[in-house]
Amino acid sequence: MKNTLSLIAAALLSALAACNSPVTDYTAAEAPNKLTLDDASHGILVHFVPGSDRLARGEPERLRRLVATGEIGPRDRISVSPAGPPALAARRVTALASEMLRYGMTVSAVPLAQVPRDSAIVDIGRYLVSVPPCPNWSGPNAADFSNMRYSNFGCATATNLGEMVANPSDLASGQPLGMAAGQPAAAAVNRYNTDKVVLPNPNIALPLAAPATPAPGGNNAPGS
Repeated sequence: MKNTLSLIAAALLSALAACNSPVTDYTAAEAPNKLTLDDASHGILVHFVPGSDRLARGEPERLRRLVATGEIGPRDRISVSPAGPPALAARRVTALASEMLRYGMTVSAVPLAQVPRDSAIVDIGRYLVSVPPCPNWSGPNAADFSNMRYSNFGCATATNLGEMVANPSDLASGQPLGMAAGQPAAAAVNRYNTDKVVLPNPNIALPLAAPATPAPGGNNAPGS
């Protein structure tokens, strides 16, 4: 009798075990459907005439070359940390802001304690956003009784965000608070009205969304 009960209990346990989803076979960590940000930020040191807010000789031309070669681009987030007492530092930020405005770019002031005398540290924040491989059917497509999400859950949403974001740096942190940059916006409207829109240069590498790679098991989606 005891042997019969043991056999029945073993059979019931086996049946219950068969109903459980193999949770240990797959986890969402194996194929995360998230955007990836690569930081390619860099900084340069800009010099001023000693004791003044005028850029040193050759610095305007140097900035022009950096813009022309793509070292500074319209998608970058530019911050300036000037040296000098508060009043002089503010004028130096204004001088650099006026210079960069020639190229339709705005800057923000970020005070730093250690800045070489008669200079300013210009930080060029640049990020590259990579989208996840979609569709992502790397996980099992059968019914999941553990209530886990499918491997493709949220993949399209993340990809759309990565493709649509104008400035990838916005995915790293929000824009600094302050007055809106009206002059670049007004200049863009003026170029549009006068039919002088400047098209992007395809030869300049900009931090655009990286193309997605084919997902493993991409042909295993339901209905395919």
